[in-house]
Amino acid sequence: MKVAVYYSNDDVRTEERPVHGIGQDEVLVKIMASGICGSDVMEWYRIKSAPRVLGHEISGVIEAVGAAVTRFKKGDRVFVTHHVPCNICRLCLKGLHTACDTLHKTNFDPGGFAQFVRVPAINVDRGMFNIPDSMSFEDATFIEPLACVIRGFRTAGFVAAESVLVLGSGIAGILAIALAKAMGAGRIMATDINPYRLKAAQRFGADMVFNASEDLAARIPAINDGHLAEFIAVSTGAPQAFMQALKCADKGGKVLFFAPAKPGTDIPFPLFDVWNNATAISSSYAAADKDLEAAITLIGSERIPVKDMITHRLPLAQTSKGFTMVASAQDSLKVIIEPHA
Repeated sequence: MKVAVYYSNDDVRTEERPVHGIGQDEVLVKIMASGICGSDVMEWYRIKSAPRVLGHEISGVIEAVGAAVTRFKKGDRVFVTHHVPCNICRLCLKGLHTACDTLHKTNFDPGGFAQFVRVPAINVDRGMFNIPDSMSFEDATFIEPLACVIRGFRTAGFVAAESVLVLGSGIAGILAIALAKAMGAGRIMATDINPYRLKAAQRFGADMVFNASEDLAARIPAINDGHLAEFIAVSTGAPQAFMQALKCADKGGKVLFFAPAKPGTDIPFPLFDVWNNATAISSSYAAADKDLEAAITLIGSERIPVKDMITHRLPLAQTSKGFTMVASAQDSLKVIIEPHA
């Protein structure tokens, strides 16, 4: 089979590898669509494990099932998540599934930028979902990233009618904007440094957009009934965005640190203001089963218009081009790789 092997953001090579055999509790999936995630091009994060086959936003058709697999059959249309929790450790039992050590170690083999993947037994058990015939394979690649945003909103305590500020309008930010709209947010505001993405933010639900370099704390009250933002989602790893978020939170506001910053990145922390204004700060990583199920429902009902977020579709041989587009953060939102195109 053909795979796209990551060596660096500027060096993604198409190579040949054998199709993996499967065990009795495993499944082989023919990948029909695989999305490039913003985390795939975080070179500081990925380069340490290179060379490897990346890709975790996948959907496809089951090519073969192990003898002990009973819930799925050959020909099923499925979405598969790469990380799954153990469900029995102290963290899982507290609902903190995405902090589970098992979740951080699990994956499918070799990765989503390949024509086939072997799905281990634990992923088959709790990370594989049938998708309806009405849902395209492309739309299904959004299940995992949308589920991550859903979990973030849930853990940060978002409630309907709150004013929302999304810092960073890449695909994670766009999904946050669309989710906020679907969940009945009040005024939705968004930032970016890229005019293309600011226009996309407006298209998917932002009532007002700002260049990220603006003095948001001064501008927001003028268009938000005299208040700062009640709910803020930081969807960019730019250090200044984390500081900006704390300055833009209204009294009793909630700040969700959704995107990561490079390890070792420190920011000044206005401790008195956070304490005095009762600002709630939370962070979120990945997704668990109920988040994935919620994402499938929202996409299937078309309440989140993911199809319109796709800007590029490329064959596996052009995965390198896709990485360049996503890493440069220019005129693209979602790049989908089609391994069998």
